[in-house]
Amino acid sequence: MEDIRAVRTRPTVTELRLSAFTSHRGAAFPLGPMTLFTGASGSGKTTALRAYESLARLGAGAALGEVFPDPVACVPERAVADAQGRRGFRIGCTVDGPAGPVRLDLAVQAEPELRVVGERLTGGGRTLLTTALRDPGRRAVQAAWHTAGAVPVTRAPLPDDRLATALLPLRVAGRTEGQRQVLAAAEQTVMALRSLFVCDPQPQLMRRPVAMGQERLRRDCENLAAVLERTWDRCAGRDARLAAAVRAGCAGPVTELAVERLADGTVRALLARDSSGARAATPMERLGEGELRYLALALVLLTGPGVLAAGRAGEVPAELWSFTVLADGFDRSLDRRQAQELLSLAAAVCAEGDLRLVGSVGDASYARGAAGVTVVDLDP
Repeated sequence: MEDIRAVRTRPTVTELRLSAFTSHRGAAFPLGPMTLFTGASGSGKTTALRAYESLARLGAGAALGEVFPDPVACVPERAVADAQGRRGFRIGCTVDGPAGPVRLDLAVQAEPELRVVGERLTGGGRTLLTTALRDPGRRAVQAAWHTAGAVPVTRAPLPDDRLATALLPLRVAGRTEGQRQVLAAAEQTVMALRSLFVCDPQPQLMRRPVAMGQERLRRDCENLAAVLERTWDRCAGRDARLAAAVRAGCAGPVTELAVERLADGTVRALLARDSSGARAATPMERLGEGELRYLALALVLLTGPGVLAAGRAGEVPAELWSFTVLADGFDRSLDRRQAQELLSLAAAVCAEGDLRLVGSVGDASYARGAAGVTVVDLDP
């Protein structure tokens, strides 16, 4: 059995902060092993998950323009521009791990042009990194990070369209105790942010046969059949759990989720059935939206980073990696029975410590009070 101490020291995002982001102001949301956002339409469930995904992409090195193609839409409602016509938004998170709790806070200018105007990384009661936009005419921010050597603080210009925390491992030598503290905090934060896989199964795409030879599941789960074909016999324990989940969530006497290779070099998924001794198979294209989304999400929960299109960095030891699935509309198109079965499976998997889940649901009544489940209710 895995040492529970290793699970607790894995870098994980434990709080999401939306200080000023679209409809959210001064909001801080706790994130547990399994977190479900709920609330009425328009309450900000999708917005919260989008902020988390944005931080994850920035942590992976993406530029601001890629992450925020419509930055003005992220500015809080009724936000007034300053004398220079500037408006923006602020988001952040807390990451727990071997370096202790580390806070990352980011201020972004959306108008008149998109750029980082300030970033702060804090941990151990100390400010480890700050950036500030000193000269609006330059495409750079002035960064200062803790050194605790002959020079207490190191200063240097960094790009104003990237997350400075993600750049620190390339800029800090780690020669002094202060530099090592900065590196540990930055690496912990980046590791936790990079561990995200966004899952949004698209039933209309999943019905098509797909080319064989694909090992990594995409966020829309369009290539689910190909992934099954390549990985089916690699883990008997996982396949047994998946088969049990399929039987619990799909109609009829289902025995397993199988694959069929077609003559044109493509592959499709099937639900194998056995009724009164007569064996049959239902092609995936005949399944309803609820069954398809249920199957895709169950597979994601039971596979982990080795099969998802967002695996861990090769230099990171497996015992320090905790994977997080982000699923907006986790119960979308599911009937109550399917939603309950899927949430029960998710809670069991998250309790094992290898995977975390952050999702949004329309109805969280059957998740409230469940062990290990954090429900964030956005209704006033």
